[in-house]
Amino acid sequence: MSQTYRKNPEALSCLTPEQYRVTQQDGTERPFANAYWNSKEKGLYVDVVSGEPLFASVDKFDSGTGWPSFTRPVSGENVVENRDTQHGMVRTEVRSAAGDSHLGHVFPDGPREKGGLRYCINSASLRFVKLEDLESEGYGAYRALFTTEGEKA
Repeated sequence: MSQTYRKNPEALSCLTPEQYRVTQQDGTERPFANAYWNSKEKGLYVDVVSGEPLFASVDKFDSGTGWPSFTRPVSGENVVENRDTQHGMVRTEVRSAAGDSHLGHVFPDGPREKGGLRYCINSASLRFVKLEDLESEGYGAYRALFTTEGEKA
């Protein structure tokens, strides 16, 4: 897990207009009209710009908001939280550490039994790596997130 991640100019040039608006201009995509809000597939969600691992499907839950929601990031080192006072509200913005992509916001209304946080994330800021593709895409070290005692992923 010692891979070095950075804002990748090539990845930036390949972003769709929506991905660019969300990640680089702090935008928000429409709820219930985005790629991952209701996905149940097992795998890892990485920054669309830097490739840094951000969230795992094992920490994803249906918050009813229309955006992918997670109880925690895979590593606190890969996300940065900033105070956001736009739109007349005080919120906590979530950005990727290396890519500096706007991801979404974190709220204190997640499942209590999982820590109480809800990372409400824009699908446009994410790329999904399927569980079976973790090794081939260089994320094999994260396979352990998907195993439990007595069970093989």
